[in-house]
Amino acid sequence: MARPKYDGVVEAVRYKPKGEIDWVRTYLRRGPTFSDHILLDRQALVEHIKAGKIFMAGKRIPQLASTFEVSSQIRLVQNQGKEVLISGDTRSDHDHLADVPLI
Repeated sequence: MARPKYDGVVEAVRYKPKGEIDWVRTYLRRGPTFSDHILLDRQALVEHIKAGKIFMAGKRIPQLASTFEVSSQIRLVQNQGKEVLISGDTRSDHDHLADVPLI
C-alpha cells in the first residue's frame, strides 16, 4: 500500500463568533498509520502547517483503519496583513475550511 502524501486529515471544525477557527478534529500521521482523532486549537494547526506538514480536508472511511477520503489541502495564506486558514479555492478575509463540516 502506498504511503499517503499528507501528514494530517481535518475532519471537523469549530469557529469562534468572529470567524476564526477555535479548534479542529484531526487525525495525525504516526509513521505508517494515523492517530485516533485529536483536537487541535488554531495555533497548533498553524504551527504544524508552518513546519511543512500537509493537512487535507477529509473523513475517515469506516472499517478501513487509516484510510481516508480527502478532498482539498488546507493552506495558510496572508490576507490583508493577517494569516488565514483556507481550503480549496476559497478566498476569504477570515478562516474558512469549505470542505470541512462544522461541529
